[in-house]
Amino acid sequence: QVQLVESGGGLVQAGGSLRLSCAASGGTFSSYAMAWFRQAPGKEREFVGSIRWRSSETYYGDSVKGRFTISGLNAKNTVYLQMSSLKSEDTAVYYCAADGGSGWDYWGQGTQVTVSS
Repeated sequence: QVQLVESGGGLVQAGGSLRLSCAASGGTFSSYAMAWFRQAPGKEREFVGSIRWRSSETYYGDSVKGRFTISGLNAKNTVYLQMSSLKSEDTAVYYCAADGGSGWDYWGQGTQVTVSS
């Protein structure tokens, strides 16, 4: 059973930085891409960023471009999200996801990020 486990969430002041990590474990697992999504209270889940392993291309949602950086290690099925210049509107539960060939097939349980203003 594949599991994605996020870590690194917490409370940070506006303007600060935080780094999230996500690692896959369990079973035979390989992915085409990994991504981060987030969901704030009362809002729909929002795409934050993704990385495609073969091309190393990265993609970002408009609200985080220039502030967040996604990186990772394909061989370890690990993805990171470096978040800088955090704003109160970045407060959300952040989820890691992996594309096993049928879209975002695997999801983590989420990690809370709270930005205080």
